[in-house]
Amino acid sequence: MSDEKRPLLILTGPTGVGKTELSIKLAKKLRGEIISADSIQVYKHMNIGSAKIMPSEMEGIRHHLVDILMPDEEFNIFEFQKRAKDAIRGIYDRGGLPIIVGGTGFYIQSVLYDIDFNKEDNDKSVRMKYEKLAEEKGVSYVYELLQKIDPVSAENIHRNNEKRIIRALEYYENTGELMSVHNLRESQKTSPYHFMYFVLNRERNTLYERIDKRVEQMLRDGLVDEVKSLLAMGYGRELVSMQGLGYKEIAACLEGEYTLEEAASILKRDTRHFAKRQLTWFRRERNVTFINYEDYSNDVDRICEELCMRWNAFV
Repeated sequence: MSDEKRPLLILTGPTGVGKTELSIKLAKKLRGEIISADSIQVYKHMNIGSAKIMPSEMEGIRHHLVDILMPDEEFNIFEFQKRAKDAIRGIYDRGGLPIIVGGTGFYIQSVLYDIDFNKEDNDKSVRMKYEKLAEEKGVSYVYELLQKIDPVSAENIHRNNEKRIIRALEYYENTGELMSVHNLRESQKTSPYHFMYFVLNRERNTLYERIDKRVEQMLRDGLVDEVKSLLAMGYGRELVSMQGLGYKEIAACLEGEYTLEEAASILKRDTRHFAKRQLTWFRRERNVTFINYEDYSNDVDRICEELCMRWNAFV
């Protein structure tokens, strides 16, 4: 292994594919600690809808960036990168292997290639302008603006993700450069890590069946009560955290916009669409290795042995 680059293992894939179970097995075998690359699992009180791993399920494996913020605290790509890099340094100091686990591809990319986010403008007037537009005319309006200015960025940002939409518009107005161009340039950097990047996948129908069953299990586990509790604590639907899958649909149901049956159907559909977008992102990434469950007879232990073998040969 290079004397200059430190080891980093990435385990990702679409929502519902089975990352959590495999990540624990890998961390045990490789003396690893897990860094969560998830934009909702960072929040306290948001357990069921985020499919958050609970302490009792961690089997002694140290996890980072899970359950660290309140739902109204800001968490974004800058904050993730900073906290993840801090966690990585600590893991190295303890003689462990950092394993980034999660489905947020841009978060992973930000650490893997040490993307530079320092090209900032201290004048917040542009951001405030777009925030006002979103408030007055709706998120769809500013999303359509982004589609006209930077269709590549728009394709990779969910139309309800107000913060990222405004960030892309703000970046363009402040710098004259498209956010998609910036991201492409940064993504072509050489990684400062000696890494392997595994993407878990399943046959599409199997994956979609797992997603549907997981939504049904979340509802049985008390997702509606979890959202009720969040709303009662004053965490309104306008928060970025409450725009997460599972939360926005159930919150809309509780406010009479949908029946529970309709909300569940929408959540299943939107989660399937989200999984499809995740796979599109990972297929565009460099130096990734797809691992299909069907190639290993859906045996998690076999996949774990395969990944350990590849990792040990690599390092």
